[in-house]
Amino acid sequence: MKKYAKKYWLTIIGVIVGAIGGYLYYKFVGCATGTCPITSNPYGSIFYGAIMGGLLFNMLKKDTNCNLNK
Repeated sequence: MKKYAKKYWLTIIGVIVGAIGGYLYYKFVGCATGTCPITSNPYGSIFYGAIMGGLLFNMLKKDTNCNLNK
């Protein structure tokens, strides 16, 4: 488990930051009418924020296994 956490630490941080951001978006912006599919409940906002945060932070990671000179 430590090996996995060490390898994907930036993505894990991104998921946590995204989940917090998703909840804050729900709390302060949200959707008052309940017709918005993502922001009408906190679970959808947290899940969407976690996915987006993980993807965004994963893009920032350097890929050391990439070999372009084949």
